[in-house]
Amino acid sequence: MRKLQLFIEGRGIDPDGGRWFPSYNPYLGEPWCEVARSDANDVNRAVEAAHRAFTDGPWPQMTASERGLLLHRFGDRVAKEARRLAEIEVTDNGKLFAEMHGQLNYIPKWFHYFGGLADKLQGDVIPLDKKGYFNFTRHEPIGVVGVITPWNSPLLLLSWKLAPALAVGCTAVVKPSEFTSASTLEFVRLMEEVGFPPGVVNVVTGFGDEAGTPLVTHPLVRKIAFTGSDATGRKLAEMAARGLKRVSLELGGKSPNIVFADADLDDAINGAVSGIFAATGQTCIAGSRLLVEESIHDAFLERLIALAKTARMGDPMQAETQVGPVTTQQQYAKVLSYIDIAKGEGAKLELGGGPATRPECGKGWFVEPTIFSEVDNRMRIAQEEVFGPVLSVIKFRGDDEAVAIANDVRFGLGAGVWTRDIGRAFRMSERIQAGTVWVNTYRAVSYMSPFGGYKDSGLGRENGLEAVREYLQTKSVWINTGAKTGNPFVMR
Repeated sequence: MRKLQLFIEGRGIDPDGGRWFPSYNPYLGEPWCEVARSDANDVNRAVEAAHRAFTDGPWPQMTASERGLLLHRFGDRVAKEARRLAEIEVTDNGKLFAEMHGQLNYIPKWFHYFGGLADKLQGDVIPLDKKGYFNFTRHEPIGVVGVITPWNSPLLLLSWKLAPALAVGCTAVVKPSEFTSASTLEFVRLMEEVGFPPGVVNVVTGFGDEAGTPLVTHPLVRKIAFTGSDATGRKLAEMAARGLKRVSLELGGKSPNIVFADADLDDAINGAVSGIFAATGQTCIAGSRLLVEESIHDAFLERLIALAKTARMGDPMQAETQVGPVTTQQQYAKVLSYIDIAKGEGAKLELGGGPATRPECGKGWFVEPTIFSEVDNRMRIAQEEVFGPVLSVIKFRGDDEAVAIANDVRFGLGAGVWTRDIGRAFRMSERIQAGTVWVNTYRAVSYMSPFGGYKDSGLGRENGLEAVREYLQTKSVWINTGAKTGNPFVMR
């Protein structure tokens, strides 16, 4: 079985402890490769390599324009390898090839966009209240960034962090999820091929307590960029705070997808199904709470179930497959446990409700697309992130109740609103507590538009101009142009 090494200072390296662990193909339910199991010594080697690359050598000597061109070149290289990288991701995380290939075709735009921004980050000249001084600001890279990514969209979410960090001149140590490390290792090796200096980006693989914690607590790491669960994010932030490190956290969600009676119902039904089932529910912005206005609830639910029943499950590499497996065996068990919880709470099961036993699902970790109606927003199924193909349908009456239900949750990452009333669209977008509100669409993202959460859904923003500020620190420079420095001991 193929062994995947660490990537430190531009080359593959075996783990210091000589340990490896299997990575599983979720569709087959069996291991397909072995991955290096890092420990604190490996993390230290990687961080020290990133620190050297940040302080010495060619990387800090590059102009912003030269960094930008290198990022642009890397984007072009990724575009050429999109299919191969997508196939690796599907093998490792079981998501649909159509989705992963679409992401890989889009990822180069992040490196083109932030490469273009690299030499356009200007400081300011401050019009001072003091004569004889000139004051200006500089925006400088914060240093070594620890990047910790999840298993659902490894390379897309890595790019959201890596592109702006490199654009401003930071270096990085990446710790991908232990469930999906392969594509990250292949991705970063392409950086060496296009000319990134050794040590600018390094990868350590392994488990949270053995590799993640040493990365977060390492004294040379100045910032942590993390995507994952809110529970892990909270622990990570506490550890980082002890070292006064900056953090950006993109955490969980329990997003409301709100359908008003005046919506285009065909679009809304398609949006509701794709919002929860298209990625097997394994996305932080899954529209897992479907709020439907009471006057259309029954008819809408009937049509929704009819469409969801047509979902084709099976091999995620096949173009005809529409719902793939759950990525990990642990997550598979968690999703099934939440289905049992919902039944116990009194929610009405309308569709699915258990493991998929269709022949085309083989031995993989498949859960049937599941829909519950008669859900009360106080139920655990409506309050806690399931991260699987499980939809909770909730009735509401009017705008005020829709807003109250939408906001009555500790998360605030995304929300959808389906209406033909433009006034309502604006009012709802103002009142819903979420970092992104989609109107008559769902799950649209762009490298140009900031993304992040309210409340327990996280801190900071990724994408767009706001992303680069997460990796910069501001320096104020004062120059005396003629003011006299008087004797400090002489009173005036």
